[in-house]
Amino acid sequence: MTGTKPQFDPTRKFVRVSEIRPDGFVAFDFAVGEPELYVEMILTQPAFEEFCRVNDVIRLDPQQPDAENDGLAWRLDQATYHKPR
Repeated sequence: MTGTKPQFDPTRKFVRVSEIRPDGFVAFDFAVGEPELYVEMILTQPAFEEFCRVNDVIRLDPQQPDAENDGLAWRLDQATYHKPR
């Protein structure tokens, strides 16, 4: 069928790096099956590389800010530095 969404595939795993920190940690999003539903994680650089290798991840490009959200899109890690409106 054309126009249908592919079935959920739990064998597909995705990583999107959100920040490489000066202290040697990598902040990233990890998703299983669909990249739109993810958890935010942080690991040291070596642990991150091992995590990606073991999980055979698909690396995604960093997300660009979405102008349509009018600043409403935020990440959990941003709550540390910014007060909610």
